[in-house]
Amino acid sequence: MSSKSNNKNGQTAPISSSEIRKGSNRNTIKRNKIRRKKRRIITCTFIFILLFLIGFGTFYVSNLLSKVKTNVISKDVDDLGIHSDVSSSFTDPDIINIALFGLDKTSNDELGRSDATMVVTIDKKNDKLKMSSIMRDSYVDIDGHGKDKLNHAHAFGGPQLAIKTINKNYKLNIKDYVSVNFSNMEKLIDALGGVNVDVKREEVNEINITTVGSPTSISRPGLQKLNGKQALAYSRIRHVGNGDFERTDRQRVVLNSMFEIIKTSGASQYPSIVAKLLPLVETSLSKTDIIKLGTGVLMDGKINIEQERFPVDGYFKDGGEIIKDVWYLPFDSKVTIKQMQDYIFNDIKPQPKTN
Repeated sequence: MSSKSNNKNGQTAPISSSEIRKGSNRNTIKRNKIRRKKRRIITCTFIFILLFLIGFGTFYVSNLLSKVKTNVISKDVDDLGIHSDVSSSFTDPDIINIALFGLDKTSNDELGRSDATMVVTIDKKNDKLKMSSIMRDSYVDIDGHGKDKLNHAHAFGGPQLAIKTINKNYKLNIKDYVSVNFSNMEKLIDALGGVNVDVKREEVNEINITTVGSPTSISRPGLQKLNGKQALAYSRIRHVGNGDFERTDRQRVVLNSMFEIIKTSGASQYPSIVAKLLPLVETSLSKTDIIKLGTGVLMDGKINIEQERFPVDGYFKDGGEIIKDVWYLPFDSKVTIKQMQDYIFNDIKPQPKTN
């Protein structure tokens, strides 16, 4: 089809913008449909990696959810540690907070420490899914145990006490959780065929400490595919770089790589991946809640994903502090509470302190 037409002087001239729009309208509609479909797939895939949302048909969802381990916890505000001022001030139904725990345990009989702790926020007002990582060594109050590391709360009293500890120390309103054991994350990564990670030179030996003498050892730095054991070792590195701060970065690197692999695997592989994932999950969410949340996110093709880490730079004690021969991370509680509430409820990004 020609892109030009003859004018009254016999000269060729570009066709009008309206003609261009009409001629390309069909292709534009098709491209928009593809983009919308891709956004929905990407969004839901990433949420599945976070282990708590499902977005299939009701029958298929019900069948898949039967594989999820559910655990009923008390929803009493006192048992959850929700402050009365939080209950009255932050009541927007379009902002939902869920705790995400990555557990470090060797058997099903132990509670395990929360090696990774995140607050996942579904912010329907701003079309965002926010992941707020909380430093595991943060020095906090734990009911019945005094001041201790945040990650010990789960070991002391399971998800109920872990949620209560987060709510009380950061003045939030979390009522549900999702958890996964890190050993299960290893299985999931292997099921995906590995994850792509750019390994730094100083990280090679740290990965090989737990994989030495086995076929899972790596020999070089650089971008490469790590299997489940290697990726788990990578995400747990603490003794190079900026300690536990960089460790939380590595955990997000693995998470994002999983996202990219699933995103490029194609929609036909999606149900199979989800079916492998769900048996590795424990949650307090009911089937109805999961379906409702999943459906709500599916309908929002505009959702954006954001990540933050608390406390932010400048509001914790540099180098931590040794208390009774144990290393802790004391932080500015007042500022951190304000920053977390502003970010989660008011969509205000936290700013590090500059000297």
